[in-house]
Amino acid sequence: MRKFLVVLDDSKECLNAMRFAAMRAARTKGGVQILAIIPPEEFQHWIGVGDIMREEARERINAHFEVFAKWMRDRQQVDPELVIREGEAVPEILAQIEEDRDIGVLVLGAGVSRDGPGPLVSQLSRTSGTLPIPITIVPGGLSKDEIEAVA
Repeated sequence: MRKFLVVLDDSKECLNAMRFAAMRAARTKGGVQILAIIPPEEFQHWIGVGDIMREEARERINAHFEVFAKWMRDRQQVDPELVIREGEAVPEILAQIEEDRDIGVLVLGAGVSRDGPGPLVSQLSRTSGTLPIPITIVPGGLSKDEIEAVA
């Protein structure tokens, strides 16, 4: 089964990427894999404090995931899977794509601010020609109806 890989973060554009991936997966009989990445700088403390912070980050990720997962299950009949990795975002995304051969499309949400589309879109689009899968970039300004129309 082809999976749509979506990166879970706190950005507004993440929501549009999740919607698009779930709708495409439902229409193509695919799956959704949600990747959450815990940055290493969160744990640059004493070992005990770092372990507590790591566990708190995982709890936040799981709670956030469950919100998206419930919507995907209830509205799109798609049961997403969660993968949590620790490290720098781009290398971890690339490693996940390399490790899971069922991933067929990377779905990213593009920001709408004057600062540009966001660091992941900027960095990954530069290397898109060498990636083993296509990238779908979902504009952050699209409405739910517009996403549904193109999904």
